Amino acid sequence: MELKDRKTMVMVEQMYNDYEFVYPYYRLLETGAHVDVVAPEAKKTYPGKGGTTATSTLAAKDAVPGDYAGIVIPGGFAPDFMRRHEAMVNLVREMFTQGKVVAAICHGGWMLASARILKEKKVTSFFAIKDDLIHAGANWGDQEVVVDDNLITSRTPDDLPAFMRAVLEGMSKI
Repeated sequence: MELKDRKTMVMVEQMYNDYEFVYPYYRLLETGAHVDVVAPEAKKTYPGKGGTTATSTLAAKDAVPGDYAGIVIPGGFAPDFMRRHEAMVNLVREMFTQGKVVAAICHGGWMLASARILKEKKVTSFFAIKDDLIHAGANWGDQEVVVDDNLITSRTPDDLPAFMRAVLEGMSKI
């Protein structure tokens, strides 16, 4: 699937799950998409849980949602750090509101809860945050990938192939 000439984002903060950042980042590049690494600060290097590093290209406060086809939120402990920054949360909410693809895997669902976009949405996640998502108004299910309009969610790194197929399909329609 080609995403040539489309702009996309992958969020990053410290303690991200290395697989859940690296796999989507390179899959998006492989399609020809432009990929911005968005974080609280631009040009800062963030460490992953497993020792990889990622340097942000864009601060969340400077992102223009209308310019992008979608955003990917990796898990690990990064979403707990991401949601401490209002600009990161606002970016997710605005992407969702504009009908852009908002894709979260594992603990990435914490960002969806903080953005308050889960009311009556079907989602999945790592089982440990199931209650958080239900309390935020979501209908949670234990599935490899769940697509509810422009919202795409998955559980763990094992689900990355199905997750990214859904993400690429969704972004190809934007």
